Amino acid sequence: MNKVLDYIEEVLVCACLVVMTGLTFVNVVSRYVFSASLSFSEEITTYLFVLLSLLGSAIAAKRGAHLGLTLITDHVGPKAGRVLGIISMAFATLFSALICYYGVFMTMNQFTKGQLTAGTQLPEWIFGAFVPVGALFVTVRFGQNLFRLLAGKSIEHEDVVAEALENAAEAEENGGAN
Repeated sequence: MNKVLDYIEEVLVCACLVVMTGLTFVNVVSRYVFSASLSFSEEITTYLFVLLSLLGSAIAAKRGAHLGLTLITDHVGPKAGRVLGIISMAFATLFSALICYYGVFMTMNQFTKGQLTAGTQLPEWIFGAFVPVGALFVTVRFGQNLFRLLAGKSIEHEDVVAEALENAAEAEENGGAN
């Protein structure tokens, strides 16, 4: 199931980025070449950004790359740190589940009222559904982390910045040797 979830997240993130980049590029060219802006491009780009942000949060949760305040956990023992981690993941899971839950009601409300988007005149619920769908991915990832901690396992933490700095230092050393 993890591989399927990983694949879906990656495909959706790539699709969002491609569509957002393409729409923005076409809009800029249209503005400068034809002196006319595409009214729908900003609207769709904004909605896709919401989905992209939530999916990015899910991917960060999977990788253990969310920002965290370690002021307290750095000064307690491993057992207390684990308990604090469980509490943290429980709250994160609950919070994202609430976003998903209320996002479903928001989407149902948009559907019931027949709301249309301003620029494209498409049903608002189509784009509103990005909130509960994205939040569902985040909830699943935080839930997986919570179960890992409850099972006595640790969450792998990926420090992208530290890795990038290390790679840059290595490249500089290798480049300086030539």
